[in-house]
Amino acid sequence: MVERAAKKCNESLVIKTSRVFPLDTNNHNTLFGGKLMSYIDDVASISAAKHSRCEVVTASTDSVDFLVPIRQSDSVSLKSYVSSVGRSSMEVFVKVIAEDLRTGERKLAATSFLTFVALDDQGKPVQVPKVIPESDEEVMLNNTAGQRINVRKERREHSEAFANVVTL
Repeated sequence: MVERAAKKCNESLVIKTSRVFPLDTNNHNTLFGGKLMSYIDDVASISAAKHSRCEVVTASTDSVDFLVPIRQSDSVSLKSYVSSVGRSSMEVFVKVIAEDLRTGERKLAATSFLTFVALDDQGKPVQVPKVIPESDEEVMLNNTAGQRINVRKERREHSEAFANVVTL
């Protein structure tokens, strides 16, 4: 298998900005968590596809940490990029920024890590390019990826053991 040329993290950057409408909110007048999770998976999948230039599938959503509520008076911007890679897998980091459209105040509202696998035309995992981190944030995320990989492996083993006990 031929190794593909490494790519910079910012080559997979995706930015999506949306307004928070009444139908997007819960009984607290804040953005539904599930709506935000859908946005997160959407932008992350595009980042993974841009990096690999292949079909991709979500292998896991490692975490979605909701830090502050996103209100109806806010816009919500999601920024995603590939932060580290394995052979066929890609870790994608997503940060969510809420901006009060009246005051201009911006807050980090959520962060998330997802893992995607690149697939060839037969649906088999395919090697992805290495990633080159440049900014302080990218370097930090890339350097700490090993810790998150270990947590993912432990969680996967726990999930498989749990699945053997849960009845259908």
